[in-house]
Amino acid sequence: MDFPQALRERRTGRRLSQLDLATLAGTTQRHLSFIESGRSAPGRGMVVRLAESLDLPLRERNELLLAAGYAPVYPESPLDGPSLAPVREAIGHVLAGHLPYPALVVDRRGDVVAANSALDVITEGADPRLVGPGTNAYRLALHPDGIAPRILNFSAWARHIVERTRHLGELHEELSSYVPEAEVGEQHLGFAVPLELRTSLGELHLMTTVTTFATAVDVTLAELKLEAFLPADAATAEALRGTVAQSPGNW
Repeated sequence: MDFPQALRERRTGRRLSQLDLATLAGTTQRHLSFIESGRSAPGRGMVVRLAESLDLPLRERNELLLAAGYAPVYPESPLDGPSLAPVREAIGHVLAGHLPYPALVVDRRGDVVAANSALDVITEGADPRLVGPGTNAYRLALHPDGIAPRILNFSAWARHIVERTRHLGELHEELSSYVPEAEVGEQHLGFAVPLELRTSLGELHLMTTVTTFATAVDVTLAELKLEAFLPADAATAEALRGTVAQSPGNW
């Protein structure tokens, strides 16, 4: 895909007019029109400004730069490399600090990067091949050999997961095959869906939060998500507080 087409698709995908984007990027609508028509070639700085104004993920910003004929700006470091060692240490402290409640870190595909020991209460009974670093958290949630048989509100929770994975192609198709078709009723809460889970501690009601590294300038770091579970009622909080020893995150 050439740069004018790539830029135009991203602009229209965000429902911005040429005037809207030009204003955000500090240029004129006429100049932007010339860029999108291929009549004007943007400089590297302009491409970066346009990508920032579109609020593109760092990976897409690099792709836009490549389409314009420039080298990527944002590095993509291996997570186990020395440059991200301080990040790994910090994430380990965050995971440990979330105890006694479960938490994990996943990459852009939902593959597990790290987790704290409290996650064991969620994964208990699942096929070992679906659990641990390198496995997929979304597959664990919906696969019949994962935690799906213990999810009491599986239909609602599954829709919540499937909606989050629409950008993942084949994985999304696989996950959708595990979910029974059901009409969305008036009581459907969309993303405000708690996880109701049967465990050895009893029935747990958990709500989730997702944290990203908003100021990251490394592609790998920017794509990590910290997914934390919090008790949705007093009984769940009490059950979790009584069982989990303080331990660091597992990498």
